[in-house]
Amino acid sequence: MTDEYKTISATSEGYYTEKRSKFLAFAHHVETVDQVKDIIAGYRKKYYDARHVCYAYMLGPERQDFRANDDGEPSSTAGKPILGQINSNELTDILIVVVRYYGGVNLGTSGLIVAYREAAADAIAHATVETRQVEELVKYSFSYPQMNDVMRIVKDMNPRIISQTYDNTCEIVLSIRKSEAEELRQRLAKLL
Repeated sequence: MTDEYKTISATSEGYYTEKRSKFLAFAHHVETVDQVKDIIAGYRKKYYDARHVCYAYMLGPERQDFRANDDGEPSSTAGKPILGQINSNELTDILIVVVRYYGGVNLGTSGLIVAYREAAADAIAHATVETRQVEELVKYSFSYPQMNDVMRIVKDMNPRIISQTYDNTCEIVLSIRKSEAEELRQRLAKLL
């Protein structure tokens, strides 16, 4: 099991034209289906005069949550080629929307597949791809006199501190790379 995944850090754009049809591609970093729906609704509103607003998305480090939509194009000629570009670049937490303005000449199924694939590839080519780690939260409660021991482990393993409360009982919430979470739990458990 790997605890890394690739995604894009910001929105990027791509473009492709074939026989006067224009394909405008937009790649977004997304983390929820609600974000996906909001972005697509925004493109449908902004490009209300476009013939098709096709898209594909992939969510989660496991890359299990995905969808491709042809929006009225012949079956598997738009969403699948877009999703294919996401897969071939091994990306996740990404939405690619391709807006098509019809140019008056039919491209045929193979022409559509090429056009949507190239538009999506251009959007990815203009994106900043980054590798991120899958993190896990570790919550730990301890008494105040244990503070130095806990902080020594935190300094040694370097997790991100999400929250901390210091009272009669102290509590700290840490976020650490998934592959190191069990080691952190064991080291903290030894302090009790």
